[in-house]
Amino acid sequence: MTEQDHQRLDMWLYYTRLAKTRALCGQFIRKGRVRINGQHTTKAHAKIHLDDVLTFVSPHHPNDVCVWQVKKLGSRRGPASEAMQLYETIPS
Repeated sequence: MTEQDHQRLDMWLYYTRLAKTRALCGQFIRKGRVRINGQHTTKAHAKIHLDDVLTFVSPHHPNDVCVWQVKKLGSRRGPASEAMQLYETIPS
């Protein structure tokens, strides 16, 4: 069995603990608030890959723009320390 090279955007954001539920992550995406490598997406099922860059306005701090580079694909929603290993923050 080979390791996957992509993951659904809503699942990955859920694993990073961006929102409490996967449904809320999907809703956030469908509102057009996320860019993958500079391209708007409204599809929760959009595929992300390692080293993709996600840009979005923080749902918790509306004045902050988050720029994250995908470092790992998630396998579960773990503790915050584990979630933070999935991405690297790029200063904007």
